[in-house]
Amino acid sequence: MMLMDLQKGDFAVINYTAKVKETGEVFDTTIEDVAKKERLYKEGDTYEPKLVVVGEGWVLKALDESLTTMETGKASSVEILPDKAFGPRDPEKVKRVPLKQLLVKDIVPTIGMRLEYGGKNATVRAIGAGRVLLDFNPPLAGKTLVYDVTIEKKLEADEEKIAALIHRRTPAIEGNKFTFSIKTKVVNVEMPEDAFYLEGVQLAKRGIALDIQRFFPEIASVKFTETFKSEPKKAETKKTEKTDAEKQDKPETQA
Repeated sequence: MMLMDLQKGDFAVINYTAKVKETGEVFDTTIEDVAKKERLYKEGDTYEPKLVVVGEGWVLKALDESLTTMETGKASSVEILPDKAFGPRDPEKVKRVPLKQLLVKDIVPTIGMRLEYGGKNATVRAIGAGRVLLDFNPPLAGKTLVYDVTIEKKLEADEEKIAALIHRRTPAIEGNKFTFSIKTKVVNVEMPEDAFYLEGVQLAKRGIALDIQRFFPEIASVKFTETFKSEPKKAETKKTEKTDAEKQDKPETQA
């Protein structure tokens, strides 16, 4: 029996593209070129291999479970039936509501639009005769999903794993800008200047600390250091002005 590369608890980074089997519609990807081609690209989003810890549920459960059957570096395809994806589509969750109830909330519905109604998210399926058909099922309910997946790398060293955990919480910052050291039971993280004013940075730091202590229970504390460096002083350029005497010494150009 061949031993697969990943087991429960292993760290890995994966690339994937997910689509609906019935239509071929791509709805998620970690690959920037694919996102642009399928018109999924969003400015500001990060497209790169995704960190997973097998068995932690950081990806769809059925996909998570299938990672232990894959080989690193080899493209694989996983088909996930509705009952293991987003569940079957429930006709009872499709409702007709008066159009005016949306208009009074400054919502002008269009077919396919996602909106909130009665505290729940819904998709507009049809509009007509002063009524709007709202579908409160998850958009992918009742769909069979196909994930094209490649395990890019299995992370082995503790340093690799901690770096990946830090980057998972701060994807907008290049991972190599963070430096850290591991000493006995303490991890010291030096925050790069790019992260000082990152939105939600305090929550990110708490998440990093919790993640590290979860997967490295021997770590008693995680410390973050923010160093504000002074701006380097620009060398003053001295402008030498000619004296009146020097100007007089210079012969005038005759026209």
